[in-house]
Amino acid sequence: MHKTKILDGNEFIYKAPDTKILSDGSFTWKAPSNIALVKYWGKHGMQLPKNTSISFTLDACHTITTLEFRNHTKVGSISHKNELNFNVYVDDQRQDDFKPKIAAFLTRIKNYVPFLDDYDLNIKTHNSFPHSSGIASSASGMAALALCIMSMEKELNPSMSDEFFYQKASWLARLGSGSAARSIKGSIVVWGEHPGLKGSSDLFGVEFPHEVHTNFHNFHDTILLVDKGQKQVSSTVGHNLMHEHPFAGQRFDQANENISKLSAILQNGDLKAFVALVESEALTLHAMMMTSNPYFILMKPNTLSIINKIWDFRKKTGATICFTLDAGANVHVLYPEKEKKSIHKFITTELLQFCQNRHYISDRIGAGAKNLTK
Repeated sequence: MHKTKILDGNEFIYKAPDTKILSDGSFTWKAPSNIALVKYWGKHGMQLPKNTSISFTLDACHTITTLEFRNHTKVGSISHKNELNFNVYVDDQRQDDFKPKIAAFLTRIKNYVPFLDDYDLNIKTHNSFPHSSGIASSASGMAALALCIMSMEKELNPSMSDEFFYQKASWLARLGSGSAARSIKGSIVVWGEHPGLKGSSDLFGVEFPHEVHTNFHNFHDTILLVDKGQKQVSSTVGHNLMHEHPFAGQRFDQANENISKLSAILQNGDLKAFVALVESEALTLHAMMMTSNPYFILMKPNTLSIINKIWDFRKKTGATICFTLDAGANVHVLYPEKEKKSIHKFITTELLQFCQNRHYISDRIGAGAKNLTK
């Protein structure tokens, strides 16, 4: 099947008949969070990445979003056309504090999904994990919402291909949160154009285009919740600080080189090389935060205690265990399926003492978003 190359996003401008109106209804999607192995930190233009990133899609950490829509013509005699009219509910509680961010997102994507103006919307969402704590809640949240919107467009334009559906969903999600581009489809996802990864694009995420070694099948990610509170500095602020960062250029070059290295590792199964690269990427991400102007630190003392415990355990046992970090204090502990028993015992006996209320999430590589519409 011939694949259309998306060049600049104009291909995503809505083209279905304006005369078609949907009956009142709803769509529900479950979208996963993801954990970047090679980090995206720094953007330009309209949510475009300064370097390529690659991530494991997670399974247990997800957002379930239902988008309810009702046509304006059925709401009294007052026309609301060309207005954004929506409400946001989190765990069945109305949350007006979330409306500005959603309004900014809907305004940003308006040219690509103008049919939304014809409907009153209720956005009902639930996260399986703590919001704003260094697990990518904005990624899974924006991905789930984008997929619901694309389900509306699919109803209006039934001839749309699955390839186009998922590419546009990733495109839309990216305009809400950059890393959301990686929370749509696939177990290992690449976002950002890279010469060594066919089909990769700055505009949307794509599935890793090579066969993955069995060492990385069913890979585990135990997330240690060191701090479940809201981050001191948002990711948006952190990304913006890369514009004048003294080491930005070197960092972007390093990340793109690491993409090539990790691509080879994922194909050849070299677990020791995987450990070294992933941990270096995590520490580099936080080094960028600590050397920006203004500088900031998102790690907590218990984050460092966990890291040192992991290093000691690996040195003593030779276990294939490593950590990575997102933009927060929580620690993602990564390890292969074949070593899960011994490593999980180490986690529960040695690491949970550093977690807030001993809380953690057992997760693993997932398969991407799922349509839960009944």
